[in-house]
Amino acid sequence: MRGTAEVQVRPGVEEDLKALTDLYNHYVRETPITFDTEPFTPEERRPWLLSHPEDGPYRLRVATDADSQEILGYATSSPYRAKPAYGTSVETTVYVAPGVGGRGIGSLLYTSLFDALAGEDLHRAYAGIAQPNEASGRLHARFGFRHVGTYREVGRKFGRYWDVAWYEKPL
Repeated sequence: MRGTAEVQVRPGVEEDLKALTDLYNHYVRETPITFDTEPFTPEERRPWLLSHPEDGPYRLRVATDADSQEILGYATSSPYRAKPAYGTSVETTVYVAPGVGGRGIGSLLYTSLFDALAGEDLHRAYAGIAQPNEASGRLHARFGFRHVGTYREVGRKFGRYWDVAWYEKPL
């Protein structure tokens, strides 16, 4: 297994759209980590990508293999809720490509994301984690998130109900 020294993190760009869509669709098809239930086409995901510019509070950071430039994961900050009073809050998320977990890629992505957000007018970050997901809970705890509550059986996927644990972090 290779270490994180061979991973680069950068802003996401439009050329990443197909690979990012493929990575996300893995989680749509195979896991309860996202509550989307139908895979997306890259064109359907384009508005999502474009809603994460290189600056501002809503960012997309992409981890790539330094040699192959293969996308190994991504992290985002997105609007927490649509109402104006929520403007200083963001929801964050990390997705790591299948087979590359345990290499520190999630940590590299979150480090880059929170460094990029440091100058923004933000007060809190929130993360919803479908349960069970111990690895994601540990990642968020390392970055200063604390558990604030759990929505019980809030989503139905694969014929069963799933809980979502909510975490918050001061910014």
